[in-house]
Formats: sequence, structure tokens, C-alpha cells
Amino acid sequence: MFKTLMIAIAGLSLSTLAGATELVEGEHYTLLKEPVETQVEDGKIEVTEAFWYGCPHCYNLEEPLNAWVAEQPDDVAFQRLPATMGGDWNKHAGAFYAAKELGILDELHADFFHAIHEEGRSLTQEDELAEFFSNYGVSEEQAQEALGAFNVRSQVNQANSRMRDMRLMGVPALIVDGRYVVTPSSAGSLDNMPRIAETLVERVRSERE
Repeated sequence: MFKTLMIAIAGLSLSTLAGATELVEGEHYTLLKEPVETQVEDGKIEVTEAFWYGCPHCYNLEEPLNAWVAEQPDDVAFQRLPATMGGDWNKHAGAFYAAKELGILDELHADFFHAIHEEGRSLTQEDELAEFFSNYGVSEEQAQEALGAFNVRSQVNQANSRMRDMRLMGVPALIVDGRYVVTPSSAGSLDNMPRIAETLVERVRSERE
């Protein structure tokens, strides 16, 4: 029993030490030289996920990231930024913003990922996208109109500008408060990305206090 107790205490000490370890810039995260203006209300801490629907790592990040987001207090504002690197990336970004304009994004988002990575669909052609959208209470005509809308194209262009400002070269990435960039490489794994983001959110919260 004594040996078991000592092992438990040692384990507790190690976990406490690990939790107390300060994150290292350039190792656990990248600090942007020029912070990006956040797009949330005053008092909120912005956490942005840059992703691409065609990215398998982004797909695998969904479960741990969604679980983390669900636990966040009201001062954390989470948002998604579809990556725009040309070709299919931009088509999927357009689908993201079209679904948002139609009010079906929350319902469609996970299914869109699933269709690509589990069903082998590309979801890049307008007629294919319109047919997919029609499963969520909109007609194919409404979907096609949204996919070709000027407002949607403008949002894709804005996403592209935001990606450049964040100096993002790949996805997935989590950007905290427009300053801190966390990647799978810097975090050590996909599962660690939300954990690193959590520590950075606490840092921002402490700074503001």
C-alpha cells in the first residue's frame, strides 16, 4: 500500500509540474510579429480554427476541438476560418460561406467533413454542392444562388486576406487572440492543440485582468 501511495504521489507531482510548465515561444506556439485584428466583441477572447474540409488532420481534429469548445466559458469566442489556397480549397471555402448565408452551416459542417473523408466525395462541383445542400432544407436553386453570390465571394477573399495576415502556411491551426498560432507540429499532436490553446487563453485572460 505504501509503495502504491508513493507512486500515486509521484504521478501527481509530475502532472502538476507539467501543468505548471510555461509554454515556450517558437516551440509550443508562434507569436505573430503583427497581431491580427480580432473580430469579436470587446471582452471576448477570440480562438480561430483555420481549416480545410479536404484536410484529414482537420477532420481528425474535429472531435477533440469540439469537446474543448463546448467546455469554454462565455468570454471565449470560437470561430472557424476556411483556408483559401486556391483550387478545391477555395471551392470548399465558398461552400462554407454559402452554407452560413443560408443558415445551414451548423447542421451541415460535420456532415460535409464526413462525406469527403468517409464517403470519398469531392464536393467541389457546383451541381454536386447544390444537391448536397438540398438535404438541409434549401432547394438546389437556392444553393446555387448562394454559391455564386457576390457576398460569398467577398467573404472568401476576406478569408484569404486574413490567412495572409496570420502568416499561415498550412492547416489545421488555432489562432488565439490574433497573436498566438498553434499547429500540430508545435503542439506535438492534434489532441494537444486545444490544450495549448487553453493555456494561451488563460494567459490572455490574466493579461486583461
